[in-house]
Amino acid sequence: MKTSKKIWGRVLTVLTGLTIICTNLFVLASEPSRPNILIILADDLGYGDLSIYGSPNLKTPNIDSLGTSGMKFTQFRANCNVCSPSRASLLSGMYPDRCGVPGVIRTHAEESWGYLAQNLTLLPAALKKYGYECAIIGKWHLGLESPNLPNERGFDFFHGFLGDMMDDYYNHRRHDNNYMRHNTETIDPEGHATDIFSDWACDYLRNRTKNKNSSQKPFFLYLAYNAPHAPIQPPQEFLDCVLKREGRIDEKRAKLIALIEHLDTGIGRVLQTLKETGLEQNTLIVFTSDNGGQLNLGAYNGSHRGGKGEMYDGGLKIPFLVRWQNHITPNSQTEIQGVQMDLFPTILEIAGATAKDHSFVQRIDGVSLLNVFLGKTETETLKSRNLYFVRREGGMTFGGKTSNALIHGDWKILQNTPFSPLEFYNLKNDPLETTDLKTKIPQEFRTLLKQMMLHIQEGGRVPWQTPH
Repeated sequence: MKTSKKIWGRVLTVLTGLTIICTNLFVLASEPSRPNILIILADDLGYGDLSIYGSPNLKTPNIDSLGTSGMKFTQFRANCNVCSPSRASLLSGMYPDRCGVPGVIRTHAEESWGYLAQNLTLLPAALKKYGYECAIIGKWHLGLESPNLPNERGFDFFHGFLGDMMDDYYNHRRHDNNYMRHNTETIDPEGHATDIFSDWACDYLRNRTKNKNSSQKPFFLYLAYNAPHAPIQPPQEFLDCVLKREGRIDEKRAKLIALIEHLDTGIGRVLQTLKETGLEQNTLIVFTSDNGGQLNLGAYNGSHRGGKGEMYDGGLKIPFLVRWQNHITPNSQTEIQGVQMDLFPTILEIAGATAKDHSFVQRIDGVSLLNVFLGKTETETLKSRNLYFVRREGGMTFGGKTSNALIHGDWKILQNTPFSPLEFYNLKNDPLETTDLKTKIPQEFRTLLKQMMLHIQEGGRVPWQTPH
């Protein structure tokens, strides 16, 4: 009898243990897993240079699909009108001058106007706290040497190009330097850079499904193309297709269209790989550009004034599309103003971070757009904040000084170059920035000027040269 009680006691203990285990497994299975995150960044892609943004002679079905199956922003801006500062803001969540990159980082020190601050926690390092594997494929452009290499700033994996522009899309050199890397190893791949980066992105996604350890973690993939930055060098078959389709078209414009459509094809392959690997359902995808298009190369920035390098909206406004299946309403659209630094807090919130978790990072200037993505009410912070823009540059046009702009609601103040007069516009009534109001509404003008000067003072406290 005693033996029987002992046996039943053991059975009950085992059954209780199994019940607890099954309950825990059920809870884990029922909890939504953290989404994978894919940011696709084009280089110098103008606001109007996608068919979804009104281009009359471009066909970009793959990129457009992110908007038709997700959300399209109509009032999104780059943090700067040139490359490095915008990329620094995206990865740090800060204004460019506050993170040490008010200008373009280049090969030669005398032409370089930024140095990424060492005390910052960049987005990949922040995401690791939430179990993410972080990879960058493509253009880095935030440092050419240690300690500002991708693997030293939070990325587990780097397959791409350290530098700014390529002098040739096929030999991948800049000033005769080979900046192509596989992590820290110098490599020399063959082919058009857009095809190479697309192939590497597809390989990365496929490898995750093959590698059991890797596939258990969510991933953050930052896929940054050089296209359609100069030189405008599309594959010949894409150019032939555009010339045949469009008939009489300016050759400069035709070449840029071909380069963008080639980029769209590569992104299409990446999206198809996401689908084939079963990763599509749980992946947030963001597509955007680092600044406006370069006008003298045939870019189209919609009806906006100016282009790359300028503080007018043609230099700042960029396409921004986001897709997250079962979370973002398909074919939705918003006029809410966003900037690249907003991606940092947005992605951390999506990864599961709360406000108290942000104590391990620097002060974040960006504001989360998650509620916007989900179609919820716009927060008062987004409505009332200042949006500040800065660029430091050398040469005869800039002389090492800065140009600046500030937007508050419908109002915008700007100085397009350090030697240009200040200008003041109401973007609601005058979105093309044609009528300067600084003498007509002097009080509003002075108010914004004071606010812009406070931003300039704060950025001036941060070194932007390599420490010696």
